[in-house]
Amino acid sequence: MIVQHQSIEQLHQELESLRQEVNELKTAQAAYHAQSELLENLVAMARSSSEKEVLTATLKNTMAVSTRLTGAQRGSLFIYNSSGAVVASILTRDGATPEESTKLIGLVLKDGLAGWVSRHREVGLIYDTKKDDRWVDLPNQPYQVGSALAVPILRGDRLLGVLTLLHSQSEHFTKKDAHLMEVTADQIALALENVQLYTKLDTTKKALENELEKGKQIQNDFLPEKLIQPSGWEIAAYFSPARDVAGDFYDAFELPGGYVGLVIADVCDKGVGAALFMALFRSLIRIFSGQIQLQESDVLTSEALENCPINPHRADYSAEIDALKAVSLTNNYIAKIHCQLCMFATMFFGVLNPTTGVLTYINGGHEFPIIIGKEGIKKRLSKTGPAVGMMPNVKFKIEQVQLEPGDILLAYTDGVPEAHSPTGEFFKEKNLLALVEQQAPSANALLNRIEENLRLHIGEATQFDDITMLSIHWLK
Repeated sequence: MIVQHQSIEQLHQELESLRQEVNELKTAQAAYHAQSELLENLVAMARSSSEKEVLTATLKNTMAVSTRLTGAQRGSLFIYNSSGAVVASILTRDGATPEESTKLIGLVLKDGLAGWVSRHREVGLIYDTKKDDRWVDLPNQPYQVGSALAVPILRGDRLLGVLTLLHSQSEHFTKKDAHLMEVTADQIALALENVQLYTKLDTTKKALENELEKGKQIQNDFLPEKLIQPSGWEIAAYFSPARDVAGDFYDAFELPGGYVGLVIADVCDKGVGAALFMALFRSLIRIFSGQIQLQESDVLTSEALENCPINPHRADYSAEIDALKAVSLTNNYIAKIHCQLCMFATMFFGVLNPTTGVLTYINGGHEFPIIIGKEGIKKRLSKTGPAVGMMPNVKFKIEQVQLEPGDILLAYTDGVPEAHSPTGEFFKEKNLLALVEQQAPSANALLNRIEENLRLHIGEATQFDDITMLSIHWLK
C-alpha cells in the first residue's frame, strides 16, 4: 500500500510538472505570436511611414497586443530615452492637452504604480487598487480602476519603458497574467529597440541623402551649365550617372587665342570617391590649359613634338601645345600627390581651332572618339598615352586631325558599350558603330539616337555605369 501511495504521489508530481511545462509553452507561444505581430507591423510601417509615425504605430500595436493577451480595458505606455526621460507615451486618458499630459505623467511616475515599477525594475501587480498604496487616483479621473498590472520593458540593464494595464474589476489580473506579460515584455523590448535602431538609421540615411544631394549639386556645378557654341559649330553632351554622383565628366570651354578645349573623361571606380577626383581632374585641366604658359621642356619631350604633325615653327603653335601641357601636369600632380589612393582617369582632351577645323589632341587611355562624315565613319582617334594619373612623368604623344564641314566628332565613356541589359548583355561597340554609320543631321540628333537605343537595351535593368557622351558638329 505504501508503494502504491508513493506511485500515486509521484504520478501527481509528474502531472503537475507536465501542466507547468504546458503552461510555459503556452506562455512562450503567446509571447512569440506577440513578437511576430509587433515586428510585422513595424516592418510594414517602416516601408512607407515617417519616423514619428513608426514610433506611434508601434506603441499603439504594443498596447493592442497587451490588452488582448490579458483582457485589459485600458492601458498606458511610457518610453524612456537613455537619460531616463519620457520621450513618447500613450495615456489612458484620451484628449488630454500637452500640459495635462505632462502633469499626469509626472504624478504617475512620482507616486503611482508606473513610478514604482521604474524604480524597482520589476512587475507590479495590484489585485485591488483600494488596498494598495502604489495606486494613485488621478485628478478628475473619468474611469474606474479595480486592478492593475505594470511591467518594466527592459533591454539588458536599460529601462526602455513601462507598460501599465488596467481593468475596472478587482482581481482581474493574476500571477499568470503577470508572468505572461513579463515574458512578452522581452518581445516588446525587441520591437521598441528595433524602432530606435530604425530611427537612428533613418536619421543617418536622411543625413547621408542630404549630403549626397549636396554632392550631386556640387558635381552638377562642375559640369558646364551651358555648352559654348563657337560660330559655325554645334557642341552637345549627354550625361547620366549610375549613382547619385559620378566619376565621368565632360567639358567644353574657351582657351586663349580663340581655341576651344574639349574634354571627356572617366575616373576609375564609382560613387563619392570617383566624384571627388572628377572635380579635381576637371579643375586641374581647366587651370593648367587656360591660365598657365610654360616652356616646352617643362612637360613635353622632344619625342612628343616630333610625333606631332603640327609645324613647330608656326606662329600659333605654342597656344595648342600650352593647352595640351595640362594633361602631363595633371598626370604628375595626381600620380605624385595622391599615389596612395591609386586613382586615375581615362581622358580625351582636344584643342579645336574653330576657324580651320584642326583638332589637336591627347587620348590618355580613353575610348576611341569617332569622326563621322557624310559617308559614315571616317576615322577613330586612338590612344596616344596611358590613363592620366597612373604613373608620374609618362609620355603623352600629341596627334592632330583635320575636320571638314559637316563632320561630327563623337566621344564617349565605356558606360555606352558596356551598358547592361536585364539579362546582363553588353550594348557593345559594334551596335554603337552601326548607329553612328547612319548620317545624323546634328550633334544633338546623334546623341538622341544613341540614347534611345541605350534605354531600350537597358530596359528595366539598373544602370551599371556612368554614361557620358560629347558630340561636336562642324555645320555646313
